[in-house]
Amino acid sequence: VGEETNKLVGYLGVVSRHLESPLAIMVQSSSAAGKSSLMEAVLAFLPDEQRVQYSAMTGQSLFYMGEQDLKHKVLAIVEEEGAHSASYALKLLQSEGVLTIASTGKDPATGRLLTHQYRVEGPVMIFLTTTAIDLDEEMLNRCLVLSVNEDRAQTQAIHRVQREAQTLEGLLQRRDRSTILAVHRNAQRLLKPVFVANPYARELTFHDSQTRTRRDHMKYLTLIRSIALLH
Repeated sequence: VGEETNKLVGYLGVVSRHLESPLAIMVQSSSAAGKSSLMEAVLAFLPDEQRVQYSAMTGQSLFYMGEQDLKHKVLAIVEEEGAHSASYALKLLQSEGVLTIASTGKDPATGRLLTHQYRVEGPVMIFLTTTAIDLDEEMLNRCLVLSVNEDRAQTQAIHRVQREAQTLEGLLQRRDRSTILAVHRNAQRLLKPVFVANPYARELTFHDSQTRTRRDHMKYLTLIRSIALLH
């Protein structure tokens, strides 16, 4: 309900999974304001095989995923606190586009200790939600941060839709929703990684009084490329 800008930016964010350097999005709000609903609404447009969703992750879990398990997919973590221990790996995956780790294990035939290398390839689009006020600055710099509308008029709009969902018309709309989403998921399956060039890039300008805008500028350029890719 409402949240037009946030829904559109979230949708463009998940489309960016097909770029070599996708966007990362963090939805920040107080508890029960609807941040998870916003994330779920956007993710509903994606087919299951193109998203990986968790409530929490351990510090090493990302390193041991399959080499191609995350490539050109969306990694969604429902609560940033649940990703806290994996924040180093997430930041590395976002900036470098690949994770590697050397780990020791026993050779099943000889019993000797061997060093195994594990590699997880990106690019991957990272989608997080959080209620935290003080966020990891390094993670924050890598994300587009969306704030959920918490004013009274938005609450009233949500209440209207919740009541409508209990009516016969609401139940029929829920059935139609499944049909509409099936079409969109198939449309998403048609999107492929392509090279996007911006012939107008030299004419663009951006706020430059702070060093953090070096990263913000890339988010801006990537958002433009996501729109081009979608078209």
